[in-house]
Amino acid sequence: MVGSPTSPPLRLGILGAARIAPFALIAPAREVRAAKVLAVAARETARASAFAKRHGIQLAFGSYEALLANANVDAVYNPLPNSLHAPWTLRALEAGKHVLLEKPFTSNAAEAEAVLAASAKSGKAVVEAFHWRFHPMAARMVELCQNGPYGRIEHIETSMCIPLPMPSDIRYQLALAGGAMMDTGAYATHMLRQLSGEEPTVTRAEATLMSPGVDRAMEADVTLPSGATGHLECSLLSRKLLKVGVRVRFERGELRAFNPVAPQLGHRLRHRRHGEGWQSESFPRRATYTYQLEAFCAHVLHGAALPTAPGDALANMRVIDAVYDAAGLARRGASQGRGKP
Repeated sequence: MVGSPTSPPLRLGILGAARIAPFALIAPAREVRAAKVLAVAARETARASAFAKRHGIQLAFGSYEALLANANVDAVYNPLPNSLHAPWTLRALEAGKHVLLEKPFTSNAAEAEAVLAASAKSGKAVVEAFHWRFHPMAARMVELCQNGPYGRIEHIETSMCIPLPMPSDIRYQLALAGGAMMDTGAYATHMLRQLSGEEPTVTRAEATLMSPGVDRAMEADVTLPSGATGHLECSLLSRKLLKVGVRVRFERGELRAFNPVAPQLGHRLRHRRHGEGWQSESFPRRATYTYQLEAFCAHVLHGAALPTAPGDALANMRVIDAVYDAAGLARRGASQGRGKP
């Protein structure tokens, strides 16, 4: 168990009875003493009550507004559909709540700017839930890529391809800011940016569509200020059923990583100097979500530093916007319906 048993925990509410919440918040909170999942809200009271009963949550609300109005809730976890990330995060900030916000941060970079401005004005934290970055495996990869023995990066490739053969899923709905690039592509983008330590320029992108305007797969080429090149790929439905990893070519070596997104489910990290044998490293099977919640609580309660600065979320959305531009698709959000906030 993590956290002091004598200090009051951060009391969290969940906006929406989402399928990801038990993995991303409820289970981790059982290990992190600094966190307490106090409340859940859904659009129907019965649904919220059933979810609360199933997961041992004290309070259930039939509207998001009611949860935000509760003075006992210190922070909220927002796993709502992409198009609702910005509207409900803004409302949470106005209500004086900190926010742990599921990726992608918002529908587009313009929304991200608005959320970050509101966070600064309110003095409340908004942290994008890129849980992979909080794990020791991610920290080691960043160290090897930016301060390791192999010199500067010449080329980097990141991928996150998973099977989601469910056409009715919200991740395929344009009105909800769906698309592979907004889901698995957000991870591929984040890994490329975090490991290189640079902001890429998108030079080419190609989408495979699920329906008009909605990508089920995306590939993009980028250049980095240092002169390095990069490639990212993502999919929710493609011939590459499962591909989650990183490949880096350095001046004097190379790195290969499998499953840095969820290393608790199995992972592999290897690196070597050119012409020499591979060095392998392994890491704890503790869940990325647990590390993330621990860091979020430490940041909110004690001002502890995070592995990413607030502007990281905006930078990631700018790359996602640029990929859609290069692929000839509309950026998510502004030109599509959003659903009612």
